[in-house]
Amino acid sequence: MNGLFDTPDPASPSSGPAVGVSAPLAVRMRPRSLDEIIGQTHLLGSGSPLRRLINGSGAASVLLYGPPGTGKTTMASLISTAAGGRFEALSALSAGVKEVRAVIEVARRRLVDGEQTVLFIDEVHRFSKTQQDALLDAVENRIVLLVAATTENPSFSVVSPLLSRSLVLRLRSLTDDDIREVLRRAVTDERGLGGAVRVTDAAYDHLVAVAGGDARRALTALEAAADVVSQDRSDPDAQGDASEIPTVDLADVEAAIDKAAVRYDRDGDQHYDVTSAFIKSIRGSDVDAALHYLARMIAAGEDPRFIARRLMIHASEDIGMADPMALQTAVAAAQVVALVGMPEAKLALTQATIHLATAPKSAGVVGAIGAALADVEAGKAGAVPPHLRDSHYAGAKKMGSGVGYRYPHDDPDGVVPQQYPPDELVGVDYYQPTDHGFEREIGPRVGKLRSIIRRATSKRR
Repeated sequence: MNGLFDTPDPASPSSGPAVGVSAPLAVRMRPRSLDEIIGQTHLLGSGSPLRRLINGSGAASVLLYGPPGTGKTTMASLISTAAGGRFEALSALSAGVKEVRAVIEVARRRLVDGEQTVLFIDEVHRFSKTQQDALLDAVENRIVLLVAATTENPSFSVVSPLLSRSLVLRLRSLTDDDIREVLRRAVTDERGLGGAVRVTDAAYDHLVAVAGGDARRALTALEAAADVVSQDRSDPDAQGDASEIPTVDLADVEAAIDKAAVRYDRDGDQHYDVTSAFIKSIRGSDVDAALHYLARMIAAGEDPRFIARRLMIHASEDIGMADPMALQTAVAAAQVVALVGMPEAKLALTQATIHLATAPKSAGVVGAIGAALADVEAGKAGAVPPHLRDSHYAGAKKMGSGVGYRYPHDDPDGVVPQQYPPDELVGVDYYQPTDHGFEREIGPRVGKLRSIIRRATSKRR
């Protein structure tokens, strides 16, 4: 593990002097105390649960939830140091139930001697339900002080019993100002570059943009750019004063890195958040915002079939009969994805997004099926009227099935007065057209159709 917030060596919980000068810049600049943590002020205020834990005055298992590079593992190591116990680290990528139980058994023996064990689990969302269940008793009885880190919303990825036994703390992405402070500190701090380079404002701006709120990514990019200018200065053919401090400018940063990595995890919270924002932007008819979120998904390598599925669902969910062509456009985009593939299919996805975002909106389809299902689930499922029952079998007529059915096409208008729903649902209106888009035309038509069809039942009553 070679990142800014990776777990320190248990034998050397302080990550300061033990880190060699050859270690990556992100590792060397790992915060060693509360005062060095940048950002997360909402969690580190005076008297806050996290501050009390890190100061050693609290004892609770913690789930640290947030994007990469925001300080989850650093805080875990600070809590471990403050607890004064033994630090054990497991990665959900490699540990199984056997390894979890082995650590718990060791922790149980230590507890007899009055020694607390802090168990840090990285990527806890990758643990199976069985693996998470194996932690419950140990957490409940404080055999271990669990500090778990996850990039996913624990409400979706952590079992409820473990959630209820832990303090869930959400870390936020670092702001641009936070990232800028991380970078400036790394440039001047002796643990970092120690003033060996200067960085222009334009270079800082680009490094901040590249980071996407991730301190580890920012420092990795800075180190790469500093290496570029250092290598240029060591070139015997280089021009300029050899004693002058080399400067990292925008061109150096661009030479070191290709482009800003999009903050998006297809298996994590960003997946759900960006998808939600994409659909809500379409629903809100903000075509530009919808295109922004579509671009983020495409740039991050989201499965285009997933995007197409969301568009097809949205076409019926939020547009429906206000623009019947919307569903056809979404289905056509899905076919392009299947038949052509990326990158060309991004044009069809874009076309569908624009169509849906600019289309008139109606929740009529959702409301109609929702109301109908509610009645069915409430037990309103009376007998099918005899004249509508299947009559394609011997003896059907004798049982009254199909008797009296009127064939609509025999009428010049194609509509005849006739009862279709069960008796208890006669006169119930499930579909409520809006006056948006095509539903402005279909609404009066539905009213006329209901008026004609229901004459039969109104006369009978």
